Amino acid sequence: MSSLKFEIRDITQVSYDAIVNAANKSLLGGGGVDGAIHRAAGPQLLEECKTLNGCETGEAKITKGYNLPSKYVIHTVGPVYSGAVDDKRMLENCYRNSLLVAKENDLHRVAFSAISTGVYGYPLPEAAIVALTTVSNWLADNDDYDMDILLTCFDNRVYDSYSDYVENYHGSNDYLNKLKY
Repeated sequence: MSSLKFEIRDITQVSYDAIVNAANKSLLGGGGVDGAIHRAAGPQLLEECKTLNGCETGEAKITKGYNLPSKYVIHTVGPVYSGAVDDKRMLENCYRNSLLVAKENDLHRVAFSAISTGVYGYPLPEAAIVALTTVSNWLADNDDYDMDILLTCFDNRVYDSYSDYVENYHGSNDYLNKLKY
């Protein structure tokens, strides 16, 4: 049976099948969570990423996890927030395509970082809605595939944005309704 949860965690310490890296288009490391994942994984991650020829916004690619507790890293490039309608669609694609890559690789436990909410400037309340809605809908649409999803929060602001959305959610998605405490 699938599950969805969120908690304050350092994604580099999560021992799942895969963690999702909020990468830049080069996939060659950067700041924030991307830099932290590259540092924790070791230099082999950069060497493998060099063979992937980058990644477009909304797409996802997979590498080994190397020195990380998780076996794999799924790299996705979130949108740089501009306020355009396309921002939401691209962020949804990040979550959806990362889960598709996980399923294609027979992975069943995936932890996400809060994609695009750091230097890419996506407002936390809006990003929380996209993350929670997209992953919970994916779980409902793929109910024949067991998947445990953890949305990691790097601080209380991220956690509170997820909590606020869940507390005010009045829809029929069971995964979101189960998150209410």
